[in-house]
Amino acid sequence: MNFQNTMNDKFLIYGATGYTGKLVAQMAAETGLKPILSGRNAVKLKAIADPLGLEYEAVSLEDSDGLETLLNKVSVVLHIAGPFSATAHPMVQACLKTGTHYLDITGEIQIFERHFRLHNQAVKQRIMIMSGVGFDVVPTDCLAAHLKAMLPDASDLKLSLAGSGGLSPGTAKTAVEGIGYGTAIRKDGNIIEVYESILGKADFGKGERDTVAIGWGDVSTAYHTTGIPNITVFFKSTGALKMISGFGKGIKGLLAKPWLQRIIKNRIDKTVQGPNDEARARGYSVIVGEIRNEVGVTMRSRLVTPEGYTLTGLCALEIVRQVLSGNYKTGFATPAGTYGADFIMQFDGVERTDLT
Repeated sequence: MNFQNTMNDKFLIYGATGYTGKLVAQMAAETGLKPILSGRNAVKLKAIADPLGLEYEAVSLEDSDGLETLLNKVSVVLHIAGPFSATAHPMVQACLKTGTHYLDITGEIQIFERHFRLHNQAVKQRIMIMSGVGFDVVPTDCLAAHLKAMLPDASDLKLSLAGSGGLSPGTAKTAVEGIGYGTAIRKDGNIIEVYESILGKADFGKGERDTVAIGWGDVSTAYHTTGIPNITVFFKSTGALKMISGFGKGIKGLLAKPWLQRIIKNRIDKTVQGPNDEARARGYSVIVGEIRNEVGVTMRSRLVTPEGYTLTGLCALEIVRQVLSGNYKTGFATPAGTYGADFIMQFDGVERTDLT
């Protein structure tokens, strides 16, 4: 791990005009950080930056020269503009060219795996590429690492999530992109897609509840952090989740059609706002982790955290601080793999309980 001081203590928030971007920019300013805010729309950026006393600069991700010029002014990018399936590639390539540390808040499995393959390039450029520095996947990654320490020979990991609050437009669009595919799980070290429903149960603190498997980022990251070869992630079951998980390959293929995706995403833009301050303040998330070895020894732990978007801001900005102070690994990195299983415990409202 590198502990040298960086020469430039500036960082960039790209995607500052979106729901999460605005929230993180506000949280940064409230704690004395002075990021440069960026995105495509100068008018929207000015409306956010001026009240916070922050710099801003509008640059499109399609403007590679302009993007590289902007990145040369900072040491770290906190990339918040989703869906990352469309935005991560140009930003991370620009970071590799300019030697700028790259952080993002994605939960998209394919992005984690793509960035894992950039490890050698990142090492050569002496930068860190760390995706998932928010609710996706800091708390779950830390819980996976905590459980792995309890049972070092674990072969199976199950993570189950529940919480309150709502979705931002960006999160909703990312979820829509995933509807057209099978459920991603990791089996024997490989990521596979399963088109049949995978159902489970978990006790989030008030007795067992039904859960449904989803393709969450930990299918990628927990493996890179812990080496556990079999990983499945579940969400507390809802009627909508059960219905979607039961769609066959044909229906999911239809839902993946670009024209239908555009219709659904346009509808999201018009109807989804994201949770307000009150909803975030009273919101929470609960994660239950279960780990098992090949002879059946099982360990469980429960992690309670603040609401997901609030936690995203707390985690992402703390990781920015760590990188700016010189505390980072070069190459592809995961949150718990770099900062340890207890990284999540520093934030108010986080409680971890070992159940077995």
